[in-house]
Amino acid sequence: MQNQCDDITIARAQAMVDDWIKTVGVRYFSPLTNMAILAEETGEVARIMARKFGDQSFKPGEKSDLADELADLLWVTMAIANQTGIDLTEAFRANILKKSARDSRRHAENPKLRNQT
Repeated sequence: MQNQCDDITIARAQAMVDDWIKTVGVRYFSPLTNMAILAEETGEVARIMARKFGDQSFKPGEKSDLADELADLLWVTMAIANQTGIDLTEAFRANILKKSARDSRRHAENPKLRNQT
């Protein structure tokens, strides 16, 4: 498995998720179930962020693995993309182009982003 994960691309990751789901996972959950799982995983990321970088503290024994939770978000995002026919490499490429055109000056000219102390 380690060799499969070296120099991984978005397309390869999508294929790995698809293969795992169809073999180990038996089948895809419904798109609605996967959307609910995405919301759940987002909440877990939010919980860790609130405790690591916000004002809350961890409860005894509480999981604090941000990397694992972010990977869970990637996993379920790829599962949703796979089952809805979305090529995330192309979607990401198009999204970068969109943001680059739309926001070419927006953030540089935003006074809220200047002089942060």
